[in-house]
Amino acid sequence: MTRPAVVIHLPIGCLLGQEHIAPYFHKLRDGLSERKIRVEIEALDRDGLLRRIDGDKDFHIVNHGNFRHPRALNTASAYIAPFWYLDPEGVRLQSSIGERTFDPAAIDPAKAQNFFAALRRRRVSERVSRYPQAEGTEEFPKGAIAVFLQNGAADAGAFFGRREMIDALLSRHDTSPILIKPHPRDDGEDTAELLAVAARDPRVRVTHANIHDILSSARVTVMLNSAVGLESMMHRVPVVLCGPSDFHHSAVTVRDAFDLDAGLAKARLWPWHYAAFLYWFLKVNCVNAGAPDMIDDVLNRIAATGYDVNRLYPQQQRSPAN
Repeated sequence: MTRPAVVIHLPIGCLLGQEHIAPYFHKLRDGLSERKIRVEIEALDRDGLLRRIDGDKDFHIVNHGNFRHPRALNTASAYIAPFWYLDPEGVRLQSSIGERTFDPAAIDPAKAQNFFAALRRRRVSERVSRYPQAEGTEEFPKGAIAVFLQNGAADAGAFFGRREMIDALLSRHDTSPILIKPHPRDDGEDTAELLAVAARDPRVRVTHANIHDILSSARVTVMLNSAVGLESMMHRVPVVLCGPSDFHHSAVTVRDAFDLDAGLAKARLWPWHYAAFLYWFLKVNCVNAGAPDMIDDVLNRIAATGYDVNRLYPQQQRSPAN
């Protein structure tokens, strides 16, 4: 009988050379192969995937999947490079992390602080983010409310949309400056109209500045659900979410625009544990694609599903984890 394989499911565009394949997948394939584990790469067929898995004995890793099966894990970039989901339920807001309990007392404070400092060196000090950022430095008034927009499609999954979020902010009796940064890949007419209307308020400044310049001046950030939430935590700036998120543990979630004012007040007063949370979210719950022991971590996560990873090895060879 042929040994089971690890099957990596990628979009057909990746296999045809039409889409970029992240180095993570090359490292995953090569690292498993070096351990004599069979690796197969297949075009992702979302409609037929579960039937495909039921018909074999392999273990499956699905790019940007939200599939639940005893022999499958879902993977995608976890907001902050080089961390990746490898999750039994899904990625981003569908990941199982959102259902888990974060206990800051269970995190080693020294490890958390070292991890936090390293994150800040890589992201804050170097002024980089997921998308290219303005290189020039821009200064903003201190104590600003920073609003980071996603494109209009994000409204559908939010508790209330971008327009309601901004309207609720502008209706507050608060003279604080409001900095609004549109998503760098959103140049739609709806967004342009939304920003033009908001900019009529003298408190509002629409900006395409570097995220880190904005966060350096902010006292709180507001968003539907964005990777900027984790970057805000790196700046020790509290986060208010107006949509579901798998990093809700370290933010205030507001489900109704009417409650946004109370959410802002709570965010500023709550004793957040940013270093412990980022360590827990990224280091504990995600895979570090830049770590030398990445493959050990991957195999441990496969084993955690209940799958016998020794079946993947040649006869007489056992997993180092065992």
